[in-house]
Amino acid sequence: MDEIEKIEIDLLLEAVYRYYGYDFRNYALPFVQRRISHRVRKENLKSISALQEVILRDPMVMRDLISDFSINVTEMFRDPTFFKSFRTKVIPVIRDYPEIRIWHVGCSSGEEVYSMAILLHEEGLYEKTRIFATDLNATMLEKAKQGNFPLDGMQRYTKNYIEAGGKRAFSEYYKAVDDQVFFHSYLQKNVVFAQHNLVTDHSFNEFDIIICRNVLIYFNKRLQNDVHKLFYDSLSVSGFLGLGNREGIKFTSYENCYGEFDATEKLFRKFK
Repeated sequence: MDEIEKIEIDLLLEAVYRYYGYDFRNYALPFVQRRISHRVRKENLKSISALQEVILRDPMVMRDLISDFSINVTEMFRDPTFFKSFRTKVIPVIRDYPEIRIWHVGCSSGEEVYSMAILLHEEGLYEKTRIFATDLNATMLEKAKQGNFPLDGMQRYTKNYIEAGGKRAFSEYYKAVDDQVFFHSYLQKNVVFAQHNLVTDHSFNEFDIIICRNVLIYFNKRLQNDVHKLFYDSLSVSGFLGLGNREGIKFTSYENCYGEFDATEKLFRKFK
């Protein structure tokens, strides 16, 4: 990346923040560069500066850029060993809680949220649980609320479910219609889907569990630390934090506030 391109990126991100209120200025630079270059090509533009002008005058292009910055790689029971660890190690700890509050950060199109709802249902805890599922991308949130996904993913999802310790036939949780599956509505009953920006929005509740997997890797160190502050402020004492397999709490200001509950699956427990 040459100096001119770096300046163009900085100016575009500043313009987006000042005009639309979305702050991508502390996202990891290689990620930002890839996403912006992708949007420049899609809009048939010659430069990042040209994209900036279009974005400021066309909110629809801005919507597309937000989608570009959203991390939408997900699947049912993604990384099954994480869900199996949650089932076998976290569930026994929270089983006797009078109520359970879970914040699922960066929920994308909702597959992992429905996975958690299924797991809690099988463990008899779903009725006393409230899951707050948030994402930056309003389009993805609307998709998540629908609770329907392509049929061709179900074979892989069934395999994940079994490896995660599933106790029933996975097909019991959905109805297939043509090339789509529709998950049963009771799995949505205790889920609140809401738009939330990790960079600019504040804590909105106290949670027993926060799950934010494979989101922080797209932020620079400064923003990662800011988000960890948000999680720390939002998590009850003895609460659980679940991160992605390439993420952690080392080298943040909060690494001494957690113990490793399952180091392999990146499950931590707040102790102060």
